[in-house]
Amino acid sequence: MKLSFYGGAKNVTGANYLLESGSLGGETRILIDCGLNQGSNFCERLNFEPFPYDPRSVDALLVTHAHIDHTGRIPKLYKNGFRGKIYSTPPTKEFAHFMLLDSEGILTKEALRENREPIFNSEDVGESMKLWEGIEYHKELQVGNFKIKFWNAGHILGSAFILVEAEGKKIIFSGDLGNNPPPIIQPTEMPEEADYCLIESTYGNRTHEEEAIFKNYLEDIIEDTVKSKGTLLIPAFAMERTQKLLYELNELIENGRIPKIPIFVDSPLAIKLTSVYKKYQKYFNPEADILIRGGDAIFDFPGLKTTLRTEDSKAINNVPAPKVIIAGSGMSQGGRILHHEKRYLSDPKSTIIFVGYQAEGSLGRQILNGEKVVRILGGDIYVNCRILTLPGYSAHADQPQLLKWINPMRKSLKKIFIVQGEETSAEALGQKIRDELAIPTHIPEIKESVIL
Repeated sequence: MKLSFYGGAKNVTGANYLLESGSLGGETRILIDCGLNQGSNFCERLNFEPFPYDPRSVDALLVTHAHIDHTGRIPKLYKNGFRGKIYSTPPTKEFAHFMLLDSEGILTKEALRENREPIFNSEDVGESMKLWEGIEYHKELQVGNFKIKFWNAGHILGSAFILVEAEGKKIIFSGDLGNNPPPIIQPTEMPEEADYCLIESTYGNRTHEEEAIFKNYLEDIIEDTVKSKGTLLIPAFAMERTQKLLYELNELIENGRIPKIPIFVDSPLAIKLTSVYKKYQKYFNPEADILIRGGDAIFDFPGLKTTLRTEDSKAINNVPAPKVIIAGSGMSQGGRILHHEKRYLSDPKSTIIFVGYQAEGSLGRQILNGEKVVRILGGDIYVNCRILTLPGYSAHADQPQLLKWINPMRKSLKKIFIVQGEETSAEALGQKIRDELAIPTHIPEIKESVIL
């Protein structure tokens, strides 16, 4: 087998791996993920470059989960000639449809601003979905030479790590692994054996603090916001992070731990994705299931307001503080959060809290790094508000959890490829794997190919 790294190498975003098997006349070529490059301008320019392989020659695309850094170039793949099958779990397919349509609107605006042709359009999204088939966890799938199985990655609803077998070898693609135990979905499954493994390393050099600490911290932040009569801004990814926040806020309010103040979910995409969560409750963990069976609407509570329409979003400005605004995008790279940041970042009474990873070069990383003036929607904005982070709310596994996930495979693994992380994070995880598990590791370069 030949494995090529066409994204996600020494970078968190843009996951895209090509796996080939067979000799002349009997080759099978599959892709694992086809994500958007996000963060710096350099990363985003990569989205306009041609694929380094012929999309027409690819037999199938396997999708680990719906986040746009794993799915965002799928319509471009279709536009450039791909006509194979696309496979993922059913929730991932539904989430991806909403997210790709949302992304198309943002990318088109960016392309027009740069005087470039958009990388795909809404018709490409629709045609891509016609090729897409949902497949449940543990159901075996055959694509040419490859035998394939999806397992629960515990990262977001429907997320998977993928086991691929061919030529007497087994290789696992981790996708993104969950920060366990997750509050809504079932925890990450543990793989038993493989010859090779690609593992994400977003938090490969860090250890998350206890989740309970951060729930208390969120409570304190909201109470401080009420006392200061300020606005709490939460840039949140529409997929998973927003639903997790709603779940936690529901518990805090129902137990009387925070005052009932206006809480806005100002993200049409997050509102649509939350409706998909409600459809796939069979994927929930027992704790969430018990709450739902007891009549608790875990994504709804007193004071919560959702704003689908633009005029409703603008009307948030007329609601006096204190208030909480949850809006996308999670790295402040676009979306409605920009309008709220433009209005409230300069207010010393207000607070912005980051609950997810902020890629290098993103506006979120600039604010988090303490830059005093940032550029938003064509204007310079002074940052006078309080800046906080809740890393414990990450949906990614930390270093100890990544090591625990690898451990059952330690006797069978010949090599681990460390991907989907910044170089320092990948190097730290690689060193730890070699020291504690004695497994050879490699951090691939972009466009590198290896023979397995």
